[in-house]
Amino acid sequence: MRSKQLLFICEWLLWCSLRCNGRPDPRQREALMETEMLRQTGGHVVLSAQEKLLDEKLHQMKLQDMAAPTFPPAVHFFKARSLIERSPVFSLLQKMPKGAALHVHDFGMVGVDWLVNNVTYRENCYVCFTHDYSVRFVFSAGQPELQPRCSEWVLLKTLRQKLNRTELDNSFVRNLTLFTEDPDKAYPNQDVVWKRFEEAFFVAFGLVTYAPVFKDYLYEGLRQFYMDNVLYVEIRALLPLTYELDARRNSKDWSLRACREVVQRFKAHYPEFIGARIIFTVHRGLNLTEAMKAVEEAMTLKKNFPDIMAGFDFVGREDSGQPLWYFREALTLPEVKGTHLPYFFHAGETDSEGTEVDQNVMDALLLNTSRIGHGFAMVRHPVVKELARKMDVPVEVCPISNQVLRLVSDLRNHPGAVLMAEGHPMVISSDDPALFGAVGLSYDFYQVFMGLGGLKSNLATLKELVLNSIRYSSLSSTMKKNTTAALLVKWDKFVSDTLLY
Repeated sequence: MRSKQLLFICEWLLWCSLRCNGRPDPRQREALMETEMLRQTGGHVVLSAQEKLLDEKLHQMKLQDMAAPTFPPAVHFFKARSLIERSPVFSLLQKMPKGAALHVHDFGMVGVDWLVNNVTYRENCYVCFTHDYSVRFVFSAGQPELQPRCSEWVLLKTLRQKLNRTELDNSFVRNLTLFTEDPDKAYPNQDVVWKRFEEAFFVAFGLVTYAPVFKDYLYEGLRQFYMDNVLYVEIRALLPLTYELDARRNSKDWSLRACREVVQRFKAHYPEFIGARIIFTVHRGLNLTEAMKAVEEAMTLKKNFPDIMAGFDFVGREDSGQPLWYFREALTLPEVKGTHLPYFFHAGETDSEGTEVDQNVMDALLLNTSRIGHGFAMVRHPVVKELARKMDVPVEVCPISNQVLRLVSDLRNHPGAVLMAEGHPMVISSDDPALFGAVGLSYDFYQVFMGLGGLKSNLATLKELVLNSIRYSSLSSTMKKNTTAALLVKWDKFVSDTLLY
C-alpha cells in the first residue's frame, strides 16, 4: 500500500511540475522515469542487498544476449530454441524457483520423446496410418476393429521388426509435435497451424487415454515440471473416458480419482512439491444444450472432488468456436443453483478485432472468471483492461504458444509487453510445451524476460511473476500463505547459490 501511495504522490507532483514549467528539466525527466519504473511489473518489489548483486549479474547476462547476432525473441521459437538453450540467462532461469504453472493442457505437458520411447514400446500397442499421412494408436488385447480413413491396425512390436526403428520413431515424433525446420513455409497462416495443432492431439489421444498410460503420463508431466523448479500445477483437462486393454471404458470419476492418486504418490516421492489441481474443460464447439450438460457435470465433479477439481473452462480455437456470450445461460447455472463453480476462461486468444470472439475478454469478466487465459486481445479493450485490474483478474501469458500459433511473430511486439509496462496482474505459463518442443516453464520465462520485458525487466520483475503464480492460483488462502513462505525460502537459496558461481 505504501508503494502505491508513493506512486500516486510522484505522479501528482510530476503533473504539477509539468503544468507549471514548459521547459524540459532533468529532474522532471528522472521523476518521470522513476514513475514508470514504479508502475511496471516488479516496480513495487524491494530487493535485498544480495538480490541487487544478482540483479546486476543478470543485467550483464541480458546485455550479452541482446548483443548477439540473432535475438531469440525476435525469431520463431523453432529457430530460437537452440540459441535460448546456450544462453546463460536461460540457465539461470532454469534454476530459478518458478512457483506455479497455471495454464497447461493435459495432452501437451509431457515431452513427446517420452511418449514415443516409453509408451509406444509397451506391449499390445497398435498403430494405423491415416489417409492424410498421420497416425493413430490404440492398446488392445486382440486385433482392433478397423477405423474409418485408416489402414489396418498393425502391432507396433511387429512393425518395428520390419522397418527402420529410428526412422519410424522419428516419424511418430513429427506427428506428435508442431516442430519443423521451416515454420513459415510449413504454417503460412493460422488456419494451417491450428489444423496441425489439433491433429497432434488426435495422434496422442489413443496413447494417453489408455488407463495405465493415463496415470504414468500425469506422473511424468508432474516430474518434468518439477525438474524445471515448478512447485504446483493447474491442468486444463478434457477428462476423456479412459479405456482398458479389453476396451472397457472408465468414467470421469475414475479419471479424477486417478489424478488424486497420482498427485498423492508424486508428493510422497517429492515432498517439496505442493500439488496439482484439474480445471475441467470442454470444447467451445458445443451447442447450448451440450454446454448446459457440461456445466452441470462440472458442478457435480466439483462437489464430489473439491480437493482436486479447481473449476471449468472452454478450450479450442476461439476464432472458430462459439463466443462466451453464447454460453451465458449455461454459465449462470451454478449461481441459479446456489453452487460455486470457479471459471478460468480462455479469452482474447485472437487478433480478429471487433468480432464477437474479440469480446470474450469482456464477457469473461462479466461471467466472473478467476483468470483470463492468454488475453492477447486485452490491450485493444482499455475499459475492460482497467476493469480487470480493479477486479484483480490476471492474464495468463503464454508467449511461445501465441508465437507458434501465429498471433505474433516478434515477441517484442507481444501485447503482454504493454501489460508488463503497466503492471497489469499477470502470470506466465506454457500452454502446450510438448507440442512446441519446450519443457516446463523456463523457455516461456526467458521469452517474457528478454522479449516482452526488454532491458527494463529485472530480478524484481521475475520475483513478482513467480509470487503471482501462487497468489492467483486456486489454492486456499492458507495454502497460498504457506506455499508463498516456502517459495521465498527457496528463492533466497536460489539467490545466494547463484551468487557463488
